[in-house]
Amino acid sequence: MRRASGTCDDLSRWLEAEGIVPVEGPGTIADVALVRGLLVAAAREGRAVSYSELLRALGHRFTRPKMRALCKTLDAIDAVDEGAGEPALAVLVVREGDRLPGQGWWTTLAERLSYRGAWKGAEAERFVAAEQGKAFAYWRVR
Repeated sequence: MRRASGTCDDLSRWLEAEGIVPVEGPGTIADVALVRGLLVAAAREGRAVSYSELLRALGHRFTRPKMRALCKTLDAIDAVDEGAGEPALAVLVVREGDRLPGQGWWTTLAERLSYRGAWKGAEAERFVAAEQGKAFAYWRVR
């Protein structure tokens, strides 16, 4: 995931300009509040969600362009949460195959958290589990 620049309005304009999703109405991939709410619910349940599962919850089938659009929304969510001192939620969105976040997550959030290890394997799994644990613990009591 690349870092979303600017505001939610910038994200919406980008999604619309790319022809990826409509930006109006509930259930769009750019609906930061809706996507964040789904992730908070997953955190309270102590579980990660796949990109496909999250897109289905928003009424979409998985496609690479829609996944990239979702990643922009996840970046926007984490930027807001970081500013509020809350743990990141994008770490809860994982690939179905290895249950780890996608490459974009590693190049943005993980770098800010000073992680310099591999993006796969036991070290990555431990790092992701620790970051997910922070979100689970934080949201379980709220």
